[in-house]
Amino acid sequence: MNTTPLKAADAYARAVIVDDEELARDELCYLLAHEGGIDVVAQAANGPAALEAVDEVGPDILFLDVQMPGIDGFEVARRLLQQGENAPLVVFVTAYDRHAIEAFEVNAVDYLLKPVDPSRLRQTLARLRRRLDADRTADTPAGTDHMEQLARLMTGRPPRRDQVAVKTGERFFLVQADDIVFASLADESITIVTAQVTGTSNYRTLDDLQARLDPEMFWRVHRSHLVNINQIKEIVPWFSRNYILRMKDPKGTEIPVSRSQTKRLRDYLKL
Repeated sequence: MNTTPLKAADAYARAVIVDDEELARDELCYLLAHEGGIDVVAQAANGPAALEAVDEVGPDILFLDVQMPGIDGFEVARRLLQQGENAPLVVFVTAYDRHAIEAFEVNAVDYLLKPVDPSRLRQTLARLRRRLDADRTADTPAGTDHMEQLARLMTGRPPRRDQVAVKTGERFFLVQADDIVFASLADESITIVTAQVTGTSNYRTLDDLQARLDPEMFWRVHRSHLVNINQIKEIVPWFSRNYILRMKDPKGTEIPVSRSQTKRLRDYLKL
């Protein structure tokens, strides 16, 4: 295990890179140094060394290969999950796309394919920073209303998902929740649409899916449709003072707004 840090003057997070190929570790170190913001404090060539590095340096982020000798990346992630809030955020970096659904199950922040594309890495780093900022804000800053925090903890709502699994053919893709344009229910199957991917969800009902998403962003505008209000391209007036939403997906899908949700939409948009 190499614990020689790469200094980053403007670093907002400390990371450990785990890969059994030294060239792959070096390449990712180079890309991260070029992007800035990440201080690589250790490297490891296998699963046991990765767990040792996490114990020694306490990183914020773990960039983790999947297939390694000894303990594979998923087993490392599962063991780290047992640490609860003290576990680092995990990003899988692998040459294989067939493991995406397993990455979802161990709550990985993202799943990068080798060779890592710099623009794709930039997206991952932005997601990591948002996640870290949210986690740090949640650590009871001065002036926080403790009763309000307690009330949120006692609501019993399931945890929100940063990612959602979408099945297309025989493959599963992990999509960021805020990339979802809309989800629709038809023939007892939920279809999720993003700008890049359209497929089916493993959630059985729209209620289940909605419970895992940000209620300020995702609105149930119709009993069969859940939309991301940030992905609405156009609001089209319809008969009886109702509306149709034209979405930002490639097809420009039109989604009806139910009568019960029309008032909420008018109030929100000051129509």
